[in-house]
Amino acid sequence: MSNKDVLNIGIVCGEHSGDRLGAGLIKELKKYHDINLYGVGGPKLEKLGLNSSFHFSEINVMGLLDPLLKIFKLLGLRKNLINLFIDKKIDLFIGIDSPDFNMGIHKALKKKSNNKNIQIVSPSVWGWRQGRIKSIQAYIDLTLCLFNFEHNFYKKVGHNSFHLGHPFFDLNKVNKEEIIKKYSLDESKRFLSVLPGSRKSEIMNMMPVYRDFIKKHFEKNEDHVYLISAADKKLKSMIEKYFDTEKLPIMIAEESMRDFLSISSLSIVTSGTATLEASILECPPVICYKTSSFNYSIISRMLKIDDVGLPNLLLGKRYYMELIQNECNVKNILDAVRKTEELIPYSSENASLIKDIIKGNGYSEAIKVIKAL
Repeated sequence: MSNKDVLNIGIVCGEHSGDRLGAGLIKELKKYHDINLYGVGGPKLEKLGLNSSFHFSEINVMGLLDPLLKIFKLLGLRKNLINLFIDKKIDLFIGIDSPDFNMGIHKALKKKSNNKNIQIVSPSVWGWRQGRIKSIQAYIDLTLCLFNFEHNFYKKVGHNSFHLGHPFFDLNKVNKEEIIKKYSLDESKRFLSVLPGSRKSEIMNMMPVYRDFIKKHFEKNEDHVYLISAADKKLKSMIEKYFDTEKLPIMIAEESMRDFLSISSLSIVTSGTATLEASILECPPVICYKTSSFNYSIISRMLKIDDVGLPNLLLGKRYYMELIQNECNVKNILDAVRKTEELIPYSSENASLIKDIIKGNGYSEAIKVIKAL
């Protein structure tokens, strides 16, 4: 029998990166408490005892139009989770990313329950929709920030936050020989990674231009193999359909991002966490993003920042090329690849700099702050 106190924890995340972050915190909490987990998460949280109420991809929506089209389903899922958390008398609610979905839970629990609310991954209030800070201050007891500039932003506005740091600070390359053998690749070839994103909408928006880029690039680079990483089996199947009628030197594999980036000289990456992983693994990214015209017309007016790529935000300048919306076309990607090749000799130095920037205080120190709530 354990002598540890029991903690009932509600947790919600909607994608793989959030699943990793949540698992890191829960592992640390398990050193001090016996934990009952309720809510929604991915495979890593499920291994720690979470019986997910539904598949976490159900809340993985982006932009402005997608949530509106699925609004009634999302509201129903959220209401069920709120009722579950109240019924289980949770001590903590941990929302991970998915800020709009989780904010509704933070708000409801603050009014109906005595638990403390924690948000891992700050909503990007420093970049757009800054009016959200009022809700953050009212309904969230503690925000665990991945980056120090977010923590500094909250200190200025008086919100309780902690610089957790990003788990990529100790990320290292995988041995090249192991990867060549694992995927049966030809080591005489040059490798270029293509990372289309971890959401269905991103695959639909990005893969047509990525496929056309690969076709055009291969015409003059027959020594290349294009490595395409898929977040899961379902997205892998989606990506494969874009190449049904094509005979191109591609390798598509699930959960292969770190492997592929470790052996590639550069990468084409959909804006998001993957751009950070690429820069840290010394594989300079061309940062790309496309969304619907409707989404972009509204989002572009709300943005308060010039750069969207995480490595560029952290470095405080546009070091890696960004191709957003109409600029994200085959011609521009080809040009960007040529220019990005000039960054390859500086990849190791740049990776070390970014690692230093993203190193925070870690999970063990975060637990002390959580206990003090």
